[in-house]
Amino acid sequence: MHPGPSVLSPDVARRLRLRTQGLTVPDGDAGTPGPSPADVVRRMVALQGQDLPAVLRAIAIRSRPGTTLDDVRAAFDAGELVRGWTQRGTLFATTPADLIALVSLTGERVAHQGRRVRETEGLDDAVVAHAETVTREALAAPGDAAGISRATMLDLWREAGVPVEGQRGYHLIVTLALRGVLHWGPFAGAQQLMVATPTARPGPAPAEAPDLALRRIARSYFTSRGPATTDDLAWWLGLPKTPVRAAVSALRAEQPDALVEVLVDGTTMLVARESDPRELAAPLAEPAGVVLVPGFDEMVLGYQDRALVADAEAMRTVVPFTNGVFRPGVLLDGRLIGTWRRAPKQGEAPFELVPGIETRTRADVDAAVTAWHLG
Repeated sequence: MHPGPSVLSPDVARRLRLRTQGLTVPDGDAGTPGPSPADVVRRMVALQGQDLPAVLRAIAIRSRPGTTLDDVRAAFDAGELVRGWTQRGTLFATTPADLIALVSLTGERVAHQGRRVRETEGLDDAVVAHAETVTREALAAPGDAAGISRATMLDLWREAGVPVEGQRGYHLIVTLALRGVLHWGPFAGAQQLMVATPTARPGPAPAEAPDLALRRIARSYFTSRGPATTDDLAWWLGLPKTPVRAAVSALRAEQPDALVEVLVDGTTMLVARESDPRELAAPLAEPAGVVLVPGFDEMVLGYQDRALVADAEAMRTVVPFTNGVFRPGVLLDGRLIGTWRRAPKQGEAPFELVPGIETRTRADVDAAVTAWHLG
């Protein structure tokens, strides 16, 4: 039997999320080296990455002090990190092992959802199969061990008679990624190269059954994003709620000490045992201050229900249009209060906050933007 949930105020719940997200340093850890970029991503499983510069920064701010964007790129160049369409039809940065695990759970579902678009673009099964054959041969060529650029791949498809006009090339890349054929790997300048996705988990670990992978990922999600709900996890993965709820129930039955329940504004959420708020009462009592995050950050996008972190007005500052682009966020004690700019144009303010923010906080935001060191 699981113990009754701890009741958390929204403020404490937000501070706990900042901690589990790796955006604040736990007491007693200030003198430790801190995680590497690969450690950060391994712990979080995946970080939303359709905006490549933003996800590099999201990884860097969670890594050990002094981590640069070049350090994060080096982890991709070393094969420790990759980027692929792992869930919800969206690019995520992840590890090679979790790329395989996530695509095995979500790839077929997302590919099926995109079938009508492919048919509209004239990309029937025969065309996709032909493109896959060309791609596998190209990525297996000895001279292309480091990877192939998008432009080169499109040229190879054209030469083979594969249609790539308009958005067809993009849809083919996504479809082949969901089939476990390719992903984005090392850098060539500012761009990533395509490389072949292995058919099995790298390293000595045996192949992971899908149900075990889902339970492991569930535990990691609540470890790195809790407190959160099981429905948040299902949305994040892009999977139906029923199997995700079953996986979490199975995890809690098999590992009773893995997760603990907390109650936030009447909603039951889960967090990893090592972040049990009953053990962290003193640190969580203090406001967290101003924290800056890049666009598309998991602190904002990692949950289906964002009400704990942001109200509608704050979301409008970060997502002012209907194009789905999430601007960098300003967090005050874990709550979204506006957006900021790394390099504002002449005459522009470096940040835009919701009304009612006091002068002292505005000064703190200005200081944080000035101190930002990741370009």
